[in-house]
Amino acid sequence: MPLHSAGHRRGVCAAPHHAAAEAGRDVLAEGGNALEAMVAMAATIAAVYPHMNHVGGDGFWLVRESSGRVRALMAPGPAGAKATPAFYREHGFEAIPPRGPFAALTVPGAIGGWMLALDGARAHKGRLPLDVLLSPAMRYAREGYMVTRSQAALTADKLTELKDVPGFAAAFLVDGKPPEQDTTLKQAAFAATLDHLAKAGLEDFYRGDVGREIAADLERIGSPVTREDLHRYRAYVAEPLSAKLEIGTLYNTPPPTQGLAALIILSLFERLRVTEAEGFDFVHGLVESTKRAFRIRDRVVTDPGRLKEPLEKYLESPLLDREARLIDRKIASPWPVPAGKGDTIWMGAADSSGLVVSYIQSIYWEFGSGCVLPATGVLMQNRGASFSLDKNAANPLEPGRLPFHTLNPALAVLKDGRVMAYGTMGGDGQPQTQAMVFSRHVLFRQPLDAALDAPRWLLGRTWGSSHTNLRMEPRFDGGLVDRLMSAGHDVEVVNEGHSDTMGHAGAVILHRDGTFEGGHDPRADSGVAGV
Repeated sequence: MPLHSAGHRRGVCAAPHHAAAEAGRDVLAEGGNALEAMVAMAATIAAVYPHMNHVGGDGFWLVRESSGRVRALMAPGPAGAKATPAFYREHGFEAIPPRGPFAALTVPGAIGGWMLALDGARAHKGRLPLDVLLSPAMRYAREGYMVTRSQAALTADKLTELKDVPGFAAAFLVDGKPPEQDTTLKQAAFAATLDHLAKAGLEDFYRGDVGREIAADLERIGSPVTREDLHRYRAYVAEPLSAKLEIGTLYNTPPPTQGLAALIILSLFERLRVTEAEGFDFVHGLVESTKRAFRIRDRVVTDPGRLKEPLEKYLESPLLDREARLIDRKIASPWPVPAGKGDTIWMGAADSSGLVVSYIQSIYWEFGSGCVLPATGVLMQNRGASFSLDKNAANPLEPGRLPFHTLNPALAVLKDGRVMAYGTMGGDGQPQTQAMVFSRHVLFRQPLDAALDAPRWLLGRTWGSSHTNLRMEPRFDGGLVDRLMSAGHDVEVVNEGHSDTMGHAGAVILHRDGTFEGGHDPRADSGVAGV
């Protein structure tokens, strides 16, 4: 069953692991705000859920301030100075490999995002010292965390491609073998890094001793990321993308993320005027909206500094009306198109001042590049594998270029007074799962726990899968599946009733009366905690 908690007065936190939710709750109980809580959660989730995220990855934030303003904190890492097509071809690659040192080609941005978040926290009367915020993560990394079901399963599944990657076996295998569920593992070097950062400040990750050690280890294993790349890295604040629906305003992150697709899906679905959840019109309508959104996304989303036109035009009524009219209400449109994949975590936090935070932290695939840097314990992402060595591609590899991100935290300010932060992991599944959870809970008024538990589908690839069809959990009615297939959808019913493939979704809600509600997915090792 999904975890669900409501009626809290001071705040609530939701995460795919209970330890992270509890770390956030403890910060709120100490008088910290939601941004401080999320930094504690972000550090803790890296210590206890390393197969899904780490500080060698990137992060994206949507923050609704007490004034009502919504900001995006963007922490994507660019390609390293040596990351050129010639560099890869000189080493015998016709495509960027997804694992190993040559996959670790972008700067880790996540901690840069933490720095921006803490700047914002101080502007909202944040007062907790960094060592307090990092303390739970340090404890789990130093004393040990218990391997979850998903970490055990994914380690075994990906063993062949990860076991020989530098640093992986020492960090995440036991005597050369995948750990069993509930095995205790430690991240001693990572604990020491967190302890150092707690004393020296997060800036040290890029421009101090930690940055020097990261750069030395990256050079040693052959990564194209340099010390200078780390030294000049800065996360940044951006205006979020937004879409006005009849029920309220939706927000998502701008490029290089696929936030545009998430907003288009729900904007098109609203125009279809579906009247009830779970039937053919509901599933077919969202799937066809997804196809149209992904076609636009794949054509226009790239590094924000290289956009050919403002993306807001794709959220204007004339274009959305035209796209909605192109959806056949009875017949599936052709598929597939190229699709993205990825592993990540979504977490949410809200507090009594009115701060509401939606946050995503990711290393792209499970365990990212697999490279664990020995001096710092940092697990490096492989987000740069989404670049192309073809200079004419939508996202060609260039030093300093930001890769395309499937990450996109979501936030909605509803006309009934609620503020909802929500999101999920799962590559191309992220905007789809967001649409399912939002529409079920907000449009069709299902309780939050029911909306998180309800059966889901996934169109396209995720988690390194080669599938591009419409995969559905078996809890859907068989007659619905038959009708979708008759309409031309290439449907595959998966075996698991609650499949990890469908993402780990969650939400936190600030209600008009000042109370809080939070929920997280039964498909994850979830936690929801409030005060």
